[in-house]
Amino acid sequence: MTDKRPAPGRMSRSAAGDRSPWLIAIVVSIATFMVVLDTAIANVALRYIAGSLAVSVDESTWIVTTYLIANAVVLPVSGWLSNVVGRKRFYMICVALFTVASLLCGLASSLGALIVFRILQGLGGGGMPTSEQAMLADTFSPRQRPQAFAIYGIAVIVAPTVGPTIGGWITDNYSWHWIFFINVPFGILSLFLVHWLVDEPEVLEQERRARLAGGLKVDWIGIVLIALIFGALELVLDRGQIDDWWRSTFIIVCALISGCSLLFFIPWELTHRNPVVDLRLLFQRQFGMAFIAMLAVGAVLFGSNQITPQLMQTNFPYTAMLSGLAMMPGGIAMLLMMPLAGQIIPRMQPKYWMAIGFSIIALAMWASTSLTPDASFGYFATIRIFQTVGLPFMFIPINSVAYAGLAPQKTGEASALVNVARNLGGSIGVSLANTELAQRSQFHQARLVEHINPSSPQYQSALHNLMQYFSQFGSTDAARDRALGVIGQTVANQAALMGYIDIFFTWAVVAAALVPVILLLVRRIDSGGGEAALGH
Repeated sequence: MTDKRPAPGRMSRSAAGDRSPWLIAIVVSIATFMVVLDTAIANVALRYIAGSLAVSVDESTWIVTTYLIANAVVLPVSGWLSNVVGRKRFYMICVALFTVASLLCGLASSLGALIVFRILQGLGGGGMPTSEQAMLADTFSPRQRPQAFAIYGIAVIVAPTVGPTIGGWITDNYSWHWIFFINVPFGILSLFLVHWLVDEPEVLEQERRARLAGGLKVDWIGIVLIALIFGALELVLDRGQIDDWWRSTFIIVCALISGCSLLFFIPWELTHRNPVVDLRLLFQRQFGMAFIAMLAVGAVLFGSNQITPQLMQTNFPYTAMLSGLAMMPGGIAMLLMMPLAGQIIPRMQPKYWMAIGFSIIALAMWASTSLTPDASFGYFATIRIFQTVGLPFMFIPINSVAYAGLAPQKTGEASALVNVARNLGGSIGVSLANTELAQRSQFHQARLVEHINPSSPQYQSALHNLMQYFSQFGSTDAARDRALGVIGQTVANQAALMGYIDIFFTWAVVAAALVPVILLLVRRIDSGGGEAALGH
């Protein structure tokens, strides 16, 4: 990796100043790794937190829900806030807020206090990615961006993979408080390095002063509508399956609030002189396709990161830490693939790499449908590697495509929307996967029960053998009840396993369907970063 400075035309917006731009890529990735890792760790520790604070596991899920809501609300407006406050200043405020909130989360002694501090964490964490990716887009030339985003992608993609392992180890050997305390030294380190190494270009300060010259014009209506859209939507996605979807008045009200707010938001932002979110970017063919592709990446990445450990911990005798260890080879594979992908991706058009990445994901998910009740640790580790090796070939090209042809002043807003796509895709992927799991498991259980015939020789043999085993521990009636319970549990486990297989099959179909869409609709980009004149 050579230390080439960006072209002079872009140097004026570079966050590197007279330093190596690669150093900046590493510095901004530290906080990202911390934020993404914390999200994954918190999911693992929920039952430990619930026990410590004397609340139910269902109540403890609000620790995750409120964080996601705060994150979702601040992300769309973070590009505008960065432009108004100043990119470096806003970034340091977000890192400081996340760090202080992490300390307070670790010290929290009640669920209410922990939820409040998690909201602060979400606000700080949600504001970081926009500034980070805008810095990378402005600091590196289009030809260098794949390698820069490869460094950044290590934090974004690897952190959720290693999170369950680290979270399981911390909660098993120490206490849940430390999943928050570990953020503090990393946050302090990030603040120090950003203050010392990251430059705030003069041109950005000039643009900020010009923007504020006539007074700060705040699109309050747009901000309120965004909060309603994403806050209510996150509640629907995160609580839908728990509250039984449309049978819940709460879910229906949240869905109506989100939908109606969106209907008002679109025309308001498109006609407002100073919109808080530039929706016109989504109607640009190149950026719009990058947005859709990032939705899919978020769904696959976050969905599989939650569903796979869940499978191992419910249908197989894996602890949180052991399931995390089975996921670890996938993280290592991505760690190795990211730098390689960053080197080879510039040699071919991004849309072809995106198609290759989605093809690998489709094949990996299809291979995952071979899941059996006696699957071994090695099987899960191998499948996880297969599931993850294609992600770098999607994440890096998507970011290259997203910024191609955009005006330099739009990088902050574009970065905000790209991150909205990734997080929103993740929430949708997890929600739909859990819903499909519940519905398909019920379907398969009903079909399996239909085939359990009391007069069947196989059924009678299984019941007889189980009753013989349990009879040594109690009466004949008790042995029969326990034997029937084992048969019922076996049927339920097999139905759930078939439900997980259906999820993998669905992901395979979706990924395969996106391949021709990417090839047809994503334009070629020239070496200067703009769209090629010939279209495809």
